[in-house]
Amino acid sequence: MHGIFHPDNPVVRFFVKLSYIWVLNILWLVCSLPLFTIGASTTALLYASMKLLKDEGTPVQNFFRSFRENFRQSTAIFLLYLGAGAVLALDLVYWNRQGNGSTMNLPWALSLATCILYGISFSYVFAIQSRFVNPVRATIRFALILPFHHLKETILIALTLSVLVYLNVAFSAAVNFITLNFAAGLVAYLFAVFFTNIFAPYMPKEPAAADEDYTASQDGDPDFEEAVAALIRCSEEDTAYSKE
Repeated sequence: MHGIFHPDNPVVRFFVKLSYIWVLNILWLVCSLPLFTIGASTTALLYASMKLLKDEGTPVQNFFRSFRENFRQSTAIFLLYLGAGAVLALDLVYWNRQGNGSTMNLPWALSLATCILYGISFSYVFAIQSRFVNPVRATIRFALILPFHHLKETILIALTLSVLVYLNVAFSAAVNFITLNFAAGLVAYLFAVFFTNIFAPYMPKEPAAADEDYTASQDGDPDFEEAVAALIRCSEEDTAYSKE
């Protein structure tokens, strides 16, 4: 009996981790209720999920620490994306209603391509915000560039979100219930695997600071910008640090 309920038992570890994922899902839902806080809660969820993947710290502590430290910038990013998304949606609807004439095909196609680029960037931006200290402009710039240097992960992220949307539309009641209770946490945990691989080249190699000395804004790798610049040839005007 001792072996069955031992903390290192794989089954016990699975259910413990699943319970943490459920807690993070609930925290995300509650902290997103004001709506304008969705950016901050998503940033915190992704950060806590990446920490949970490595069994670092406690999920609730990690969530609220990230939520507090990233609140202002994540909210600003979310509002910017919300406004841009509204404009893009109106643009897409406008060109779609202009008829099927050949002159309208190109503008509609360009509008659709822009919407796809917007969606890809949106799927990355809060993960970048959760792990690195950058100005808003630099965070958005990295969210536009990094996906195309990690196409495998980008495709997997897009497929995951597409499947989630399809299941919730095609199968309503049961799937909606599961989605409400687990989906955000499970998807964030899966994305944590992708983003951990993506961010690995830019993370600090030195040991992490002690938990009691931690602040996301103080810890980090001063060479992050140089590492990204070598990959994407971006300017070196902004300073970036990774958050441990």
